[in-house]
Amino acid sequence: MGRDTAGPRDRPRLERRSFLKAASVSTAAGAVGVTGCLGRGRSPGTVVMTAASDVAGIMHSDGDEPSIQQALWDAGLDEDIRVEVQTVVSSSAQRMQTTQSALEAGRAPPDIHMMDSGWTVPFILRKQTVNLTERFPDDTLQYVNDNYLEAILETARHPQTGDLHALPLFPDLGFTLYRRDLIEDAGYDTSGWGSNPPRWEQFANAVRDAREQAGLDYGLTTQAAAYEGLSCCTFNEVMTTWGGAYYGGVDNLFTAGDRPITVDSDRVVNAIRMMRAFIEGEEENTLDGYPQICPSAIVQWTEQQSLAPFADGEAVSNRNWSYAIAETGTEEGFGEDLGVMTRPYAVSQQEAQYQDVGGTAAALGGWNLAVSPFSNREEEALQVLEAFANREVMLTVFRLGGFLPPNLDLVAEADPGDVGPVARYAGVVQSASENAIPRPATDLWPEQSALIYQAVNGAYRGVQTPEAAMNDLENELEQSEAEVRNGN
Repeated sequence: MGRDTAGPRDRPRLERRSFLKAASVSTAAGAVGVTGCLGRGRSPGTVVMTAASDVAGIMHSDGDEPSIQQALWDAGLDEDIRVEVQTVVSSSAQRMQTTQSALEAGRAPPDIHMMDSGWTVPFILRKQTVNLTERFPDDTLQYVNDNYLEAILETARHPQTGDLHALPLFPDLGFTLYRRDLIEDAGYDTSGWGSNPPRWEQFANAVRDAREQAGLDYGLTTQAAAYEGLSCCTFNEVMTTWGGAYYGGVDNLFTAGDRPITVDSDRVVNAIRMMRAFIEGEEENTLDGYPQICPSAIVQWTEQQSLAPFADGEAVSNRNWSYAIAETGTEEGFGEDLGVMTRPYAVSQQEAQYQDVGGTAAALGGWNLAVSPFSNREEEALQVLEAFANREVMLTVFRLGGFLPPNLDLVAEADPGDVGPVARYAGVVQSASENAIPRPATDLWPEQSALIYQAVNGAYRGVQTPEAAMNDLENELEQSEAEVRNGN
């Protein structure tokens, strides 16, 4: 990943604007959320941004404590511009609906919408975002294009023009966390797992043996509820490590209508059969050689529910995001006994049927910031986004929230004592970025995602056989694609 001419350490600070100097900002310091939209009574310098409580909680602080707001000001944002958070729910699907309602109604504030990387493109295509390529200063645009993770930038660009319409706030990558100490005690060498994850069969046996020897309740905990996180991320990873794909490989992820539907392939079916074995053991529609290591409750679990048993010392391994490393890798947590890697795999890239699948994988998640075209604070909102594209701001978000910076070079440069334990795993983070598997973030994805997670969750629960579930899903996705081909 290249750098701009000045480099991330020397990039000029945002030039302060003075046109708001007369504005009086009356919002009390330390406010971390705004429930509902701020209306006519807000101060002239207030910019409203949507975010869940995890970001809202670090936007402001009491006294001299670090905060995102202070970092934005330190980066050169005019001190008369203050970001207030309209707190929204953590559910991505519900946030998409809230965003859609506001933009379809032409309602502002919010001035800045925090959009899931999986559904930013539909809003870009509907012309409901401000074109940053046309509005950002050239040096800011060059810094972003040269230094940000390309995979997350793809989720923020217009798919036809390539123009940037949203600024990545943070990417996220899927990681497999494990108790290095317990697995080593069970007789397995994990020294190379960070750079070269094991095959699924070896990993599953190691987790089973470690669970039994340590007398723990759980082996592997993960997310398998019927929600966006299953289709975009956890099943996407497992399917990819088996050499399977939704649409015949990575090249077909971003253009709907004329692409193959490949969810009924043997590779995809076997990925489900392996997960059935992890959940049920040696039962119907499972794969031989894969022991039971997951609790049946995973079919109802999302991120926090799956992390809790692991963080409490009751599980050997957990699949999660970077915040989970920050939470469990502290000295108060597991410290250096925490192992981190990308996903184990069943099929190598050489053995895979499609290009760029097989081998280890890490789902690409993350969130982007888009300016509403209906905002009457557009100039101020653009300045806020410009300030976010700053090294120290990114490191502040990383330090306070555990969210990866969109310039992943900063992870390797950061001091673990300053930003926390994620920096200790910089090599794994880099490997995850190189093996990132995006979701198919087309205009159809919200609809197709629901079809996928319902089908996969049903197959995990045994409502249908893996073969039947994927055959039905193939027909549903084909119908969805046909509507685009036919112009409906």
